[in-house]
Amino acid sequence: MKPARIDYQKLTLSESQISPNPFEQFRRWWDEAVAGKIDMIDAVHLSTVDEHNHPDARVVLLKHFDDRGFVFYTNYHSQKAKQLINNPHACLTILWPPLERQVRIRGTAQKTTVKESETYFASRPHDAQVGAWASPQSRPITREELDASFQKFHDTFSGKVPCPPHWGGFRISPTYFEFWQGRENRLHDRICFSLSSENSWHRARLAP
Repeated sequence: MKPARIDYQKLTLSESQISPNPFEQFRRWWDEAVAGKIDMIDAVHLSTVDEHNHPDARVVLLKHFDDRGFVFYTNYHSQKAKQLINNPHACLTILWPPLERQVRIRGTAQKTTVKESETYFASRPHDAQVGAWASPQSRPITREELDASFQKFHDTFSGKVPCPPHWGGFRISPTYFEFWQGRENRLHDRICFSLSSENSWHRARLAP
């Protein structure tokens, strides 16, 4: 099957356009993605490394970001959580095809505070809260066992559901950003920010 060719020519990204603060630039693009009503703008590819130095990746949902970093939530017994605890270096990749944009963020992961995790957990729908208790994430299980576990905890927590002690967030604190804007003739705009030892951001344009 011959893949479709896309001639990127919707937008541009120049040094005069981009913010000197990568967090502010991300917020600009995020707001434009929201305004564009892009489906699942919060879907983020999280890349980690396992104990054998093998790369691993999956999609998580970005639940919060600010100048401290980018937050998602998970079961701390999951493979991704174990990998981040063993090796906190991680990469986030976000693709917004309608805007022909991609953002790459490298950094280190730390668990969110218990209060942060509990506050977000309380905002989840009741059955999603139950599911956090019911699923032994990343472990082998049959569909029948999973359904039975959900029913068990659903019956247990008919009212308020407490946040499980094994559930919470990770915050990726960036040391590198790359903003990619598709351009015609494959001469894409790529502008990166690297965090220096003096805790300041160094900006550079990269060849496509």
